[in-house]
Amino acid sequence: MYVNNHIHTTYSFSPYTPTAAVEQAIAAGLKTAGIMDHDSISGAREFIAAGEKLGIATTIGVECRVKVTGTRLEERYMNNPDQKSLMYMAIHAVPHKYIDTVTEFFAPLRAARNIRNLAIIDNVNKLLPEFAISFDTDVEPNSMAKDGGSITERHIMHALAKKIIKEHKDIPGLLKNIDVEVSDKVKSYLSDNENPYLEYDLLGALKSGLMPKVYIDATDECLEVGEMIEFAKEINAISAYAYLGDVSDGATGDKKAQTFEDGYLDILFEEIHSLGFDAVTYMPSRNSMEQLLRVRELCDKYELMQISGEDINSPRQSFVCDALTDPVFQNLVDASWELIEHERNN
Repeated sequence: MYVNNHIHTTYSFSPYTPTAAVEQAIAAGLKTAGIMDHDSISGAREFIAAGEKLGIATTIGVECRVKVTGTRLEERYMNNPDQKSLMYMAIHAVPHKYIDTVTEFFAPLRAARNIRNLAIIDNVNKLLPEFAISFDTDVEPNSMAKDGGSITERHIMHALAKKIIKEHKDIPGLLKNIDVEVSDKVKSYLSDNENPYLEYDLLGALKSGLMPKVYIDATDECLEVGEMIEFAKEINAISAYAYLGDVSDGATGDKKAQTFEDGYLDILFEEIHSLGFDAVTYMPSRNSMEQLLRVRELCDKYELMQISGEDINSPRQSFVCDALTDPVFQNLVDASWELIEHERNN
């Protein structure tokens, strides 16, 4: 019953290698597992091989950001809190014969992303010169970039987190001084000297509170949405819009309130249908039932496949989504097997 089609690995940002991700998926009780790295599918073969060896069905894909220039979504915040007019989308169920094609397709986009990464690091070092980090010595070595992996904003914040932990004792005090707000729950994590996840908890705080101060808009590394959908069709993969949804205390319990797509959801679905998306992917554990039922109704209206994926990139996260025990979400379980069959038959 438990499936997850959105597991990040060390080929984008995650504590888990592709093999370790499969092992964790099995330990958590998943029946299928899906790899989903940013701008990279280079961990897919290891992921597939580990699944075959350990006896779990796998599916592979890649996540990316695309521009929505010239659509009714332009100048809106969608599922990307950092930048307007930019959309996260997923390409699911990539047929295995196209792994190298996908790797080559994203290589120049990763190179363009690294140019922006260098500029963000420069901003970080101007803001916090006492914790200066280097792309060559602190960020890139903590990635799989030399083997086709991507370097993300999380890599930068992780490098900074490690530097701060090494050189500063009062982490909550430091965050207060640089106007990074954290919840009492996170503050307790950051004050715990025995916390085994300290690097990841601080990374999360920095990603939420510091990144907006140093962020540089993504441009050259992002294709237009139509180009990416066309590429997905060329390799016979499944293109999916990644629904995020407004966040409230009632929905998540420990995240600050933010608004994303819910205020214009009808327009969003009209546009993604018109653009030619095949599916919508969403995380049942993140949203309220009211949000989920509305999304599901719109998916049915526009005949969009529904895919479940819990975004795994931290050791605190559970690979299991308990909501999938509800019979109303049986279609999400069935969809995982459809993805796997699609890969194997194309």
